Amino acid sequence: MTAKFWKKSFKNSEHKPGKMARILKCNKPKVRKYGRGLRICSICLRRGAHIRRYGLHVCRQCFRDIALSIGFEKY
Repeated sequence: MTAKFWKKSFKNSEHKPGKMARILKCNKPKVRKYGRGLRICSICLRRGAHIRRYGLHVCRQCFRDIALSIGFEKY
């Protein structure tokens, strides 16, 4: 099963402890200590195209949605 968010696969195997252990072992992403994989968008949880400047921590797509509401102007 492929899913954008890895915890979605829990739904079918909550009552099966053996299957649940295998899902945790194989599908859980490892904890990152540094690098691009550490930072995620605070709105949509996307890992790519991350904007950290001014403490925004959003991806570029979400930034375009909220830019006017947080005070940025389009030139």
